[in-house]
Amino acid sequence: MINPVQSVQIAIGSITSAKMRSALTALGIIIGVAAVVTNVALGASFNQYFADEISSIGTNFIIIEGREDNLFFDHERELIKTTPGIASVSPIIGRSAEVKYMSESRITTVEGVSEDCYDVRNIKMAEGSFLTDKDRYTVVLGCNVANEKFDRKIGLQNSIDLTFRLNDGTSVTRKFKVKGITGEVNFGDPSSTTNNDILIPIDTMMEITKENDYSAFFASAASLDTVEETTEEIDRRLARNFGVSKRDMDDDDAKPYTIMTQTELLEMTGGWADAIGALLTAVALISLVVGSIGIVNIMLVTVSERTNEIGLMKSLGFTSRDVLSLFVMESAVVGLFGGLLGSLLGVVGAYGATSIIGLPNVFPVSLILIGFGVSVGVGLIAGAFPAYKAAKMNPVDALRHE
Repeated sequence: MINPVQSVQIAIGSITSAKMRSALTALGIIIGVAAVVTNVALGASFNQYFADEISSIGTNFIIIEGREDNLFFDHERELIKTTPGIASVSPIIGRSAEVKYMSESRITTVEGVSEDCYDVRNIKMAEGSFLTDKDRYTVVLGCNVANEKFDRKIGLQNSIDLTFRLNDGTSVTRKFKVKGITGEVNFGDPSSTTNNDILIPIDTMMEITKENDYSAFFASAASLDTVEETTEEIDRRLARNFGVSKRDMDDDDAKPYTIMTQTELLEMTGGWADAIGALLTAVALISLVVGSIGIVNIMLVTVSERTNEIGLMKSLGFTSRDVLSLFVMESAVVGLFGGLLGSLLGVVGAYGATSIIGLPNVFPVSLILIGFGVSVGVGLIAGAFPAYKAAKMNPVDALRHE
């Protein structure tokens, strides 16, 4: 009986003696493994992309929005602010207003916010600085307002006119000085970002509109791990505050508010990424199946070509088990070689694809292990039947074969 080392040596000798046949055998594995590694890497990159983009909206955020007017006041703000696990909270008052700079005017959304909005919503400043609670008639422009709606004409320290239409039908115009311009956020519903908004101090907004109720709250939990726990506590407090019964706690329609968290968005987008990854991997596995069929065909041809060799081996004392192990080992070596090249090509392909699409480059170490495991496994499985056929040959018949 031959040992594993001898099996590997003989298998390598057989492979190198028929380079073209071996290359064709390995080609299917190389293409299949490369496709699997590339697509699994793309799935991981999509996951990372969604996580990064959601983080750009805010830090461990919890968004509480009212379904009706005159719902949120300072009492609710304090109730949320004092909830265990809350790091900070920014109330929001959103109104539509006309913004005028020199002879140009546009309609846009103006949000009254507190200085905590900067940290809670993870705002990045392209120019200037963010609002403070001591500011009065100053504004921070969303990047699209400054760069697209006004074609980069508005700069820091320029003055703009904001005209608000009040509930009684009258209009109020106030002059504001530009303090900063936000950086761009490229993810999600435009209403969840500051790209198209103008931000002003919330006290100034309440003074102009003569309103004291808030549209929503943008809160931040102390850590991502405690977002769900903190959200549940906020939900319980608000439900009690608005008289929602315990039996209706699980009925979102019974509550006059809605709550959206970063964790929920991550789970939702993670599902998208998993679905994309599963689809891409399924397509890649088809290539791998086709490659394995090619190995079976070529190995069967190899057995036929080497019938005399098999008969000679058996006449020299090689057992059926020895012949079986030699052919299986040959398939495994071809699979391993194909896995090495396929994994390398897969990493290169994934890097090129993510660079073109604009996704982060994510290459888990498990990808290489998957590539090796799949390729060797396919080689063993695909070579099993041809090896079994070779092992069962009668040595006399094999020697007589021409």
